[in-house]
Amino acid sequence: NNFARECFMDELAAAAGADPLEFRLAHLEPDRLRDVLEEAAKRFNWRERVRQKKKNIGVGLACGTEKGSYVAACVEIEIAPKRQIIIPRRVVEVFECGAIINPANLRAQVEGSIIMGLGPALREAMRFENGRMQNASFGDYDVPRFSDVPELDLHLLNRPDLASAGGGETPIIAIAPAIANAVFHATGARLREMPLRLPEAKPS
Repeated sequence: NNFARECFMDELAAAAGADPLEFRLAHLEPDRLRDVLEEAAKRFNWRERVRQKKKNIGVGLACGTEKGSYVAACVEIEIAPKRQIIIPRRVVEVFECGAIINPANLRAQVEGSIIMGLGPALREAMRFENGRMQNASFGDYDVPRFSDVPELDLHLLNRPDLASAGGGETPIIAIAPAIANAVFHATGARLREMPLRLPEAKPS
């Protein structure tokens, strides 16, 4: 659900001729979601980097809330045109789930969520043909490897004034839409389903 919402939010920003960050901030009241979004954008240096246009490089962002916690992510991706693949290069994520009880454990959870989120964003899928699953074994199901892990910059926003909330699943929900929005920044193409696939290059 967050993938659809945050990709469409970027489409609305583009239709309005607005920066994706500024468009979101213009429609968010001061609250916890706004806090994580502003912190992620600051740590990523979003306002400067989104104006830079480098061949085959794109930046994107997304945010969301689930189970009482809040997350925002900014990503940089590279397009490898000959291989037609998307390569995440850097992820900045800010996560807030109220009062933090165990910072080391929570940081590990957020890191794991980001890496797990790369899978369905980029290649994980159950392939069926004639009613049978074609990649049912662990060897055939393509999950992220260590070589796929981008540079990670994580920030846990502690709110000791609030009750602790769910830290288990929310960190995953911003990764796929941020990558898809970065692809649009790099190529002008909107990808609306996962795993994300680049459009076929047209013959010259």
